[in-house]
Amino acid sequence: MAKQTHHSARGPSQRQLRVGELIRRSLSDILTRGDIHDPDLNRMSITVGEVRTSPDLKVATAFVLPLGGKDKEQALLLLRQNRYEIRRAVAKTLALKYAPEIRFLIDETFDQMDETRRILEQDAVRRDIENDSDGGDADGGGE
Repeated sequence: MAKQTHHSARGPSQRQLRVGELIRRSLSDILTRGDIHDPDLNRMSITVGEVRTSPDLKVATAFVLPLGGKDKEQALLLLRQNRYEIRRAVAKTLALKYAPEIRFLIDETFDQMDETRRILEQDAVRRDIENDSDGGDADGGGE
């Protein structure tokens, strides 16, 4: 039987969450101020929704989305091309033993929320929700 660490079953530790949030804020500030020497990147308005760190804090995955959700691939390309400068800029603002490698992914949260909203607005789903809230039994049976 493989040994399971105490983090694997419970999700990220408080330290991972705290460091992830510090990196998120730092990264947001750097991108907002245009501290990276790339005019194409500085022209884009990029939101950093979340940063997740590995248990050893050596890898940070930043979930990003350009304003309005347009030019996602272009934003990812520019962020990845400038990842070393971004890493140095983030490291300057944080007091960590190691500067984490920063990976970038598109934040799909807003797309998922839109899809959930779309599903909840369907007539059939609305009827089911209203039937459940009227005290109807979920399994159709009585007591």
